[in-house]
Amino acid sequence: MMALYLGLLLFSFLITSVLVVPFINLLYKFKFLRQYQLTKDAEGQRTKIFDKFHNIKAGTPVGGGFLIILTVFLLYLILFPLLSFMGTYINSGFQINDELNVLFFTFISFGLLGLYDDLMKFFGFQKTGIFGLRIRYKFIIQWVLALTVSCLMYFNLKIDIINIPLFGVLKLGAFFIPLAAFIIVAFTNAFNITDGLDGLASGLLLICLLSFWVLSHSVLDTPLSFFLALWLGALLAFLYFNVFPARIFLGDVGALSFGATMAVVGLLMGKMIALLVIGGLFLVEGSSSLLQLLSKRILKKKIFPVAPLHLWLQSKGWEEPKIVMRAWLAGIVLAIFGLWLSSLY
Repeated sequence: MMALYLGLLLFSFLITSVLVVPFINLLYKFKFLRQYQLTKDAEGQRTKIFDKFHNIKAGTPVGGGFLIILTVFLLYLILFPLLSFMGTYINSGFQINDELNVLFFTFISFGLLGLYDDLMKFFGFQKTGIFGLRIRYKFIIQWVLALTVSCLMYFNLKIDIINIPLFGVLKLGAFFIPLAAFIIVAFTNAFNITDGLDGLASGLLLICLLSFWVLSHSVLDTPLSFFLALWLGALLAFLYFNVFPARIFLGDVGALSFGATMAVVGLLMGKMIALLVIGGLFLVEGSSSLLQLLSKRILKKKIFPVAPLHLWLQSKGWEEPKIVMRAWLAGIVLAIFGLWLSSLY
């Protein structure tokens, strides 16, 4: 089966590679470009450091996540039934349709939420307050989607356990629903926060997905391995154009979708602890912003000079490619550690 998965990855890479340049040109044509703006934090204060380092990126096309989602969905829609018809052995611990419903509901619904947010920015509705989503409303919608996905996993797939290294299987019962929803929302926002430097979030995601791909193959989950192979191929082609200096960004359409789906992939395999380790850098980035926000609201002062972590490193004089490369190396170490922990179950 590994030969099949590698072939799918290469095919997805090839298709996305062919599409990405025309897609970038299309984004230029419709002016879906990053705008120059004076950003403000949650307290309404100017974030001058962010403006200093990131307004030079104005004019770069945004929306690469849409291409990846569309490509992976269409390829899966065409190839999975075709390979099943040709006699490819399909194995899963779940009802296949229910598992695919969970995967693609997450992949597409969070993507649509991000796409809506991107479109509102481009049409300027956020400035007028018309149709634009406030942060609190977007957060509520994320929770609604995450709870829906968690209920589908609990009621349809009968998932209510996590594997803890050196301890074994812990049965959570109905408590799995709020815990899974919390993890999905946490990774959704952590990924979005991490997606601030060229190649940072997409490169770390590639490392995480490679780890989950190994785990999915070890548990013999064919639909999930199939999905990850297509996602990896498309992401690899995108990353070529996303590394410094980036020619295209994911946008919220990709950031929200990919963060949530990465969390769901870990939850589907019962590897919640491995997920927290493998995706640890996303959580560090998200936690640094959360602590900064809570510190300003509760203590009325900043706990860090600036957040998230990658922006603080920029303010200390680290060059963008240096931060990204070091983050990738740290991500590889965490991925190896997470795989090792999984082997102890």
